Amino acid sequence: MEMELNDTQKSVQEGVAKVVEQFGDEYWSKLDQTGEFPHEFHKAMADGGWLGITMPEHLGGAGLGVTEAAIMMNTVTKGAGGYSAASTIHMNLFGPHAVVVFGNPEQQERMLKPLIAGTDKACFGVTEPDAGLDTTSIKTFATKVDGGYRITGRKIWTSTGQVANKIVILARTTPKDQCKKPTDGMSFFYTDLDHSQIEVRRIPKMGRNAVDSNATFIDDYFVPDSDLIGEEGKGFNYILHSLNPERILVAAEAVGLGQGALARVSQYAKDRHVFGRPIGMNQGIQHPLAESWMALESSFWMVMRAGWMYDAKKSCGAEANAAKFLAARAAFDACTRAVMFHGGMGYSREYQVERLFRESILLRIAPVTEQMIMNFIGEKVLGLPKSY
Repeated sequence: MEMELNDTQKSVQEGVAKVVEQFGDEYWSKLDQTGEFPHEFHKAMADGGWLGITMPEHLGGAGLGVTEAAIMMNTVTKGAGGYSAASTIHMNLFGPHAVVVFGNPEQQERMLKPLIAGTDKACFGVTEPDAGLDTTSIKTFATKVDGGYRITGRKIWTSTGQVANKIVILARTTPKDQCKKPTDGMSFFYTDLDHSQIEVRRIPKMGRNAVDSNATFIDDYFVPDSDLIGEEGKGFNYILHSLNPERILVAAEAVGLGQGALARVSQYAKDRHVFGRPIGMNQGIQHPLAESWMALESSFWMVMRAGWMYDAKKSCGAEANAAKFLAARAAFDACTRAVMFHGGMGYSREYQVERLFRESILLRIAPVTEQMIMNFIGEKVLGLPKSY
């Protein structure tokens, strides 16, 4: 197995880095404080052709794999924007994957081309207030009517909902108690987000403020038949096609966030002199930073392994989940150390590390908790009894 990036992957790193470098600390600090969406960064990534990295070539995409997308997202998050930058474009890569795999040619043409061009922005309406990670217990329901469906329900943590004009909706089309399996009876829709009919209420939160998170209220909203992806009742299976890529991308982003924080604190440790010597000369600082480098590097190659397995159509659930777990922990530790080793200035906005620290805790929580990952590994890998 080659344990280095190939020429295509290196060119992805270099090309994305050129875009990322145009948006520095001042840009991202301002958006973090105002809560404004990074429209300029989104456009620059679209203009560079990066929003379609995993999309089919005949639609204008690059036709590359999840591995290359992970490398791109790692590069994005390593820059000044951190996880806010990644979240600006993250949805384009994993959210519409069901359309790529299960959409008909008309749907792919209509739905994917505007995403690739950056003229459409999409959000992901799956998680619900009372269901959380128990997706089979969602209550949003789509009732069949002439020409389409009427959907009613509530979604939460809908990222980019304030600026999106499209939404992925997972809804039940058959009540859970009428299904043979709890995973049956859910359908996948990709449709217009009409803000005059769907209420998208912003949730004030700790970090990643440039990219909004929302509670979404859907009441008797009409969705045409043409916006149902694949077969009715098979939506949970379609969502599964997005879960492993999402975990791989989030893991790559976590590594990038930690690497960005580590680069900042390492430079500070060289520049900051106390008692006549750089603080980086002290092993009490040097050793934890070295440990963070090792943890981040190890996590990155777990990400690459998971991406390679997914692109090779191999089972990669354990690897994708492990990558997310390890990368999120490594990022959080690196960002924490970055704040601590800046001393009092780590608590200020000037050195940016407090912004990265606030973002890092999210990666340990979403899109799947550490506890659920350990449940998965315990049951599916180690063969232990199901614990929940």
